[in-house]
Amino acid sequence: MRSTRPTTPRVLLALPAALAVVALTACGTASADGDAVPDAGTASSTAGTGFEPVTLDNCGTEVTVEAPPERVVAIKSTSIETMLALGLEDRLIGTAFLDGPVREDWTAAYDAVPVLSDKVPGQEALLAAQPDFVYAGWESNFSADGAGERDALQGLGVGTYVSPAACKEPDYMPDPLTFEGLFDEQREIASVFGVEDRAEDLIAEQQAALDSVEPPAEETTALWYSSGTDTPYVGAGIGAPQMMLDAAGLTNIFADVHDTWTSAGWEQVVAADPDVIVLVDATWNTAESKIALLEGNAATHQLTAVREHRYLTVPFPAAEAGVRNADAVVSLTEQLAALGG
Repeated sequence: MRSTRPTTPRVLLALPAALAVVALTACGTASADGDAVPDAGTASSTAGTGFEPVTLDNCGTEVTVEAPPERVVAIKSTSIETMLALGLEDRLIGTAFLDGPVREDWTAAYDAVPVLSDKVPGQEALLAAQPDFVYAGWESNFSADGAGERDALQGLGVGTYVSPAACKEPDYMPDPLTFEGLFDEQREIASVFGVEDRAEDLIAEQQAALDSVEPPAEETTALWYSSGTDTPYVGAGIGAPQMMLDAAGLTNIFADVHDTWTSAGWEQVVAADPDVIVLVDATWNTAESKIALLEGNAATHQLTAVREHRYLTVPFPAAEAGVRNADAVVSLTEQLAALGG
């Protein structure tokens, strides 16, 4: 199947003049004649850098960036970590909705940025930070009850971008998600900041990690268990779990479900009897709690993977489409090898 999501920057919007002044004064002070003067050390000069305006069709919303954003809020681990992986922590003025600890080598950079909210910030809290750009991991982060609707923020001079991997509209939803599609997102967001070379270096690192993977010698079936108790929420056939299982050489027992994730019945899991179970480790639903459920449930405690303790784990921030997926694939294959293949 092919993805219909555009992968090349296309068309958009310049800030209205009055809003541009508001955005600029958010980063600086006013001179005696009322002109905005950027604060020393906070505004990065783009004059003479050769930055060309970037226009993107992002999940059906056209976004144009006339100059690299200086005051960015990132919502969700995937967007936060993409910014950190691209070395753009100096552009972050706030983060929100971290799904779990960031990768260890990014911790210091993350800790230096204010946390606006443990969940999605409200529009008032978001605008109080005076961002000029918001990068979100999910489309649902932009709503009237959340950070604000995209067109409303755009009208206030705040640019927005959603991870294309999370687009839900039929013409934009990745079908299926692939690592190449994921790399396109990294190229897009890097183009917004004029750091395309950093994206290529980052992509090369991820590709090298993927190229190092040694899949199992024999077919190995797997359940990707994300959350849920009475009804498990599992990785289906076109999203990030399927992409990572494919790269690791594992056969998803729910690969025939045409969705990113899906609710399944335990009877379906029992019937498939997977060779291994991938457990997403989240603070609100840990791998240990999932194991306790599987081993204490009359329907699942006789599964081959449960009897033989054939569990693989993935931290939640690496379970959604982002810069940690390649490392997660390597980890899955290493864990599987440690179990004896």
